[in-house]
Amino acid sequence: MDQATTPRIRTVALVGAAGAGKTTLTEALLHRAGVLARPGRVEDGTTVCDHEPEEVARGVSLALGVAPFRWTYDDGGAYDVTLLDTPGSLDFAGCVDAALAAADLALVVVSAVDGVQAGTVRAWRAAAAAGVPRMVVVTKEDKARADYRHVLDDLRAAFGEGVVPLELPLGEEAAFAGVADVLSEDGYAYGEDGRHHREPLPAGLADEEHRLHDEVTEEIVAHDDDQLERYLAGEVPTVRELERTLAHEVRDGQAFPVLATSGVTGVGVDRLADLLCALGPGPADRRVTVLADATEVEVAVDPDGPALAHAFRTVADPFVGQVTLLRVLSGTLRPGDRLVNAVTRTEERVPGLFRLRGKEHLPVDAAVAGDVVAVAKLTGTPTGSLLAAKGSPGLRLTARPLPARPAVYGLVLEPVTQSDDDRLSAALGRLLAEDPTLAVDRTGDRTVLRGLGDTHLAVALERLARVFGVHVTTAPVPVGYRETAARTVEVEGKVKKQSGGHGQFAVVRLRVSPLPAGSGVEVVDKVVGGAIPRGYLPAVERGVREAAAAGGPHGFPVVDVRVEVVDGKAHSVDSSDMAFRTAASLGLKEALATAGTVVLEPVSRVRVTVPSAAQGDVMSDLSSRRGRITDTSAVDGGEVVVEATVPEAELTRYVLDLRSLTGGRADLTLAPDHYAPCPDHLVTP
Repeated sequence: MDQATTPRIRTVALVGAAGAGKTTLTEALLHRAGVLARPGRVEDGTTVCDHEPEEVARGVSLALGVAPFRWTYDDGGAYDVTLLDTPGSLDFAGCVDAALAAADLALVVVSAVDGVQAGTVRAWRAAAAAGVPRMVVVTKEDKARADYRHVLDDLRAAFGEGVVPLELPLGEEAAFAGVADVLSEDGYAYGEDGRHHREPLPAGLADEEHRLHDEVTEEIVAHDDDQLERYLAGEVPTVRELERTLAHEVRDGQAFPVLATSGVTGVGVDRLADLLCALGPGPADRRVTVLADATEVEVAVDPDGPALAHAFRTVADPFVGQVTLLRVLSGTLRPGDRLVNAVTRTEERVPGLFRLRGKEHLPVDAAVAGDVVAVAKLTGTPTGSLLAAKGSPGLRLTARPLPARPAVYGLVLEPVTQSDDDRLSAALGRLLAEDPTLAVDRTGDRTVLRGLGDTHLAVALERLARVFGVHVTTAPVPVGYRETAARTVEVEGKVKKQSGGHGQFAVVRLRVSPLPAGSGVEVVDKVVGGAIPRGYLPAVERGVREAAAAGGPHGFPVVDVRVEVVDGKAHSVDSSDMAFRTAASLGLKEALATAGTVVLEPVSRVRVTVPSAAQGDVMSDLSSRRGRITDTSAVDGGEVVVEATVPEAELTRYVLDLRSLTGGRADLTLAPDHYAPCPDHLVTP
């Protein structure tokens, strides 16, 4: 592909709720730009962006799709537009974060049928938090129950008066045949080829369109003193003047234009592409800063400047290995360039540059500042790091970092074969490099994979098998119960074996007592008179700790006990480290059986951010899970933060139940807090 100059580059992240029509709209734009002879269908698994087998099987987007195309706008210039198609599911919010880290504009896709959903609000907030300007496109205008005006009211209620409608639909549902341009007050009807022609506005729409034109014009000129003064003096601004002013407002986050389309019929798609170029900010319109040796430095988006690129996404390709998606922040990249990773300090050679279009690799000779390109085999470049020219100081990105996404759902992985076990660790490392929202815990011989939800882990495990050839079975994560002594007891552990040959003899007297929570296991030497030679005391302590780790009467590790070694006996010939180690272990087990134990269950600190309307439901649900509400507080946006402590046993599927309870409108974080006695009726005999 030829390279556009930096001012004529547009990188657009398509974000919104699941099912809003992002992928279908991407297909329509590629088709209208001449990239595709015919658009694919999500239902058939033939779209450019949803090409992974997991996506085809489920009929939904599960990964970040990249779709570049060239568009010639009527200002006479050709623009390189890169669409970043993101999943709408909460389980794949990491893909949205990655797209927003590279995009100059977020196109919020809203269904004309479903309106503003929880996923719409999440996408909007994510873009605002990343500092990315927003435009809105209302899709599915051709579907039954489409209602553009109702959606417009919802958008204004949810996102404020900065929402600026630039189009009205000409007809809706099956009658959707064109759009009315609010700025020019022209009507555009579409033919079967997806191209438009002007036609007079219907009489019933002309008055509404004129009223909206005046409102939108006043809203636009209000942000430009010179234009406002001329407008008040009676001078009517041209459409080009209004678009230029509106483009500045979009860049500054003051205005959010709204358009109407149908990705299936193609109505409004070409005007959407036009306005992405006319109103969308370019790379030079965004401020990017880095930390250079602790000093904040603004990066000049200059193709002739020093090379600097941001690795915003890593993809594991089954054929070429690791593929890193780069946003070029400054300079020009060419095959053969040598750059240094600012985080790992690894020197990387750029073997070749290409653009991804779905699963296609489109080679390019160079990538200028603002471009999104891909490079294979950058093994020393983790997601989120910077690649800089050799000799650059240590750099760290300060703008648009990827937010933390707490992994709140886990499964235990059991390799199917020894070969799978041998390769599991390396495969999980590559999987985590591709998706930073995954996490791996290793406790003893148990491997736990954690993510954002059940679908997130299901897809990750399918990729683990398909791409990396590692097969596993799964099980729920067991609750980490513990035990402690119920009271103080004194017991004797004895080993006596003298049946020919070298014997084994050791006697250890132990006093075992409970300790406050969090104290662990204390082993104290109280022996007097040399009853146990000092050389055997380390073996005694080891035996106690091994027995505690092996578990008490209920089979759970023993904690919060004080074990005093008060007396014992030794034999000059038959005693040994092994004998005292065994005697101490037997003594602790007898003490716990005699004293009885209290089973302790882990308790987590839960923080739920939820709309105030759902506060009561969430608090009631937490209480039903034996939770204790510790705090509630109101935050911006009509939301409430509910904090509670809840036993971990009640949280195994809580993230899934919470989404169902709140319609996906809640944010959840979990953190270990403390251990508490488990109610007797819940303790398994």
